[in-house]
Amino acid sequence: MEALIFIAVIVGLMWVLLLAPQRRRQRAQRDMLGGLEVGDEVLTAGGVYATVQAVRDDDLTVEIAPGTSVRLDKRAVALVLTGKDAEADEDVEAVLETTEDEEPTQAGRTSPR
Repeated sequence: MEALIFIAVIVGLMWVLLLAPQRRRQRAQRDMLGGLEVGDEVLTAGGVYATVQAVRDDDLTVEIAPGTSVRLDKRAVALVLTGKDAEADEDVEAVLETTEDEEPTQAGRTSPR
């Protein structure tokens, strides 16, 4: 009986520490890619900064230099730098910076009590 409880605790810890955060990251990535719009600035997995020109189901057309457009798979987008997703990311980062032990101050900066 003790062995079953131990195994259940281990499985529960694995879920909390490994699987749940990974699912959250996957969901955030999927939401980010679903919210891509024309005009958004993105950073690709290869480190190339680009501006979205057209969005289709599984790919998009981006401009990497004036007059130079390439077709890119959506999964190659690592980060959206402008647009609604970027604004939401900034809000989340501001909330994460403020903890229970700290009070927010001007310009979103925090200082200890």
